Amino acid sequence: MSSSKRQKRYEVSRELGKVALGQAPADLVIKNGTLVNVFTGELQEQVDVAMAFGRIAYIGSADHTIGEGTRVIEANGRYISPGLLDGHMHVESTMLTVTEFAKAAIVSGTTGIYMDPHEIANVFGMEGVRWMHEEGQQLPLKVFTTIPSCVPATFDLEDAGAQLGVEDIEEGLTWPGVAGLGEVMNFPGVVYGDPTMSGEIEATLRAGKTVTGHFPAEDDRMLQAYLATGVSSDHETVTREQALEKVRLGMHLMIREGSAWQDVKEVIKVVTEDKVRTDNISLVTDDVYPQTLLRLGHMNHVVRRAIEEGVDPVTAIQMGTINVARYFGMDLELGSISPGKTADILLLDDLNSMVPSIVITDGEVVAENGQVVKPFPVYQYPEKAFHSVRLQRPLTAEDFLLRSKWDTARSEVNVVRVIENSARTAKMTAVLPVQQGIIQPDLNQDVVQLACIERHGATGQISLGFASGFGLKSGAVASTVAHDSHNLLVMGTSAEDMALAANELAACGGGMIVVRDGQVLAKVAMPIAGLLADRPVEIVAEEVAALEEAWKELGCFIHAPFMTFSLIALPVIPEIRITNRGIADVTEFKLMETEIRAVQ
Repeated sequence: MSSSKRQKRYEVSRELGKVALGQAPADLVIKNGTLVNVFTGELQEQVDVAMAFGRIAYIGSADHTIGEGTRVIEANGRYISPGLLDGHMHVESTMLTVTEFAKAAIVSGTTGIYMDPHEIANVFGMEGVRWMHEEGQQLPLKVFTTIPSCVPATFDLEDAGAQLGVEDIEEGLTWPGVAGLGEVMNFPGVVYGDPTMSGEIEATLRAGKTVTGHFPAEDDRMLQAYLATGVSSDHETVTREQALEKVRLGMHLMIREGSAWQDVKEVIKVVTEDKVRTDNISLVTDDVYPQTLLRLGHMNHVVRRAIEEGVDPVTAIQMGTINVARYFGMDLELGSISPGKTADILLLDDLNSMVPSIVITDGEVVAENGQVVKPFPVYQYPEKAFHSVRLQRPLTAEDFLLRSKWDTARSEVNVVRVIENSARTAKMTAVLPVQQGIIQPDLNQDVVQLACIERHGATGQISLGFASGFGLKSGAVASTVAHDSHNLLVMGTSAEDMALAANELAACGGGMIVVRDGQVLAKVAMPIAGLLADRPVEIVAEEVAALEEAWKELGCFIHAPFMTFSLIALPVIPEIRITNRGIADVTEFKLMETEIRAVQ
């Protein structure tokens, strides 16, 4: 049932009352289950749940609500749980459209998400945000949007496809289904009174909506100043000590378990060892790849991880249901099984495995035994969305050759060194050979060529540098997924292969690619904004798996290399990055030269 068809409680309250009294029949009744009560923490046996008009009408012994047309599902003791809610995630990280993501998430028990579409915002601004938001409003999965707060991530070091200001945030906050402000990453700007950051937060608070946060620092005074402005949550907590401090200050702690960043094992100790109350703690995914969705699930995987670390199953479910709804002020509608609430319900054979056999949204069965059983509407992105990779001209090998400023045989250069399983990079230098005036990569030092090409305005701007830490021995890779401005990133051992990789991506509208010796080894086309594939999750997951294998064929030895590569252009995380404007020193927030000096 789409949001436009969902009936408000006041529209059906009298009819729901009649069903509860047995004066009118329910549409659907679950018989004889064990209710997961997220209010009391109890498991209540031999409970029925009656539903009508997409909402819950009665809980208990519900024989009196069953009429001729009532569908009855025999739970046979299975657990009846509220549908799971993800309080912070980026659909773009799944590489899928909102619709295709919803199909994959809903079968694993996710019935609602709070998405921050700041990736598409960096490409198409509020227009792109509206596309994804509108797509979400027609789905059985409840899709709430938080309007992106930091677009672009920086104004001085890179060029994105768009920028959002206070007026854009104010407009977005008026859209039905918008829950608040997306993660406020620019915490120094918040603390030191940046007018845009302050204006966005104030606009959100005026609208009575939630300001979600992003605070990876460990400065107590900055944290409290950040909280005092109205930012109220954080999903970047990675230690038990940080978690305890934030919970004590009343910050809503979001414990993250995604594909790359897996924080449950450490951060959940605030619950299992410090024994804090869990009312103000929720579980989120942040970023999930298509393979993870298919192999492990979505929010059910995060809840399962909490249980594996020693959290009581009902408490873990509370952190993935009612706590999320309460944080966004939506607990009168969502997050629990209670008369009048939206009928978003899971039937689970086992609380430890958290795999639903039946998923109900708005009182209708939408998935059974891991399969969608209800047609999802088709959303058509406009033609403009498929033309986001705008290069001035086709690229040639010559474009990727960095000429030395000096007549020398060797040159010292700045190098971006990646760190496996980390969003951070390290600044290093290397002495590289110079041949016929061109600075050469050096595979013995694990130093390869790196480039970032502006792809939004066809300016022709190309910056050149060097990278280390990937272990490439041959070929080239390229990606239009390049957080947060999503320019065209290219890296390789050969300028010819780099040009091929870049041109192939431009031709298919963007995505990720691996090439070697003039041949494409693997490609994941993402023609929507250069960020989203237009294919089902099963196909995209296969393509991503082939991409990972192709990275290995080039010699890459690190975990999730395409994710690490996609972050190499993010100039808000230390120490050094490449952007379309050049090499950025993130510790000093300034651009620097790639070449340092001639070496005799």
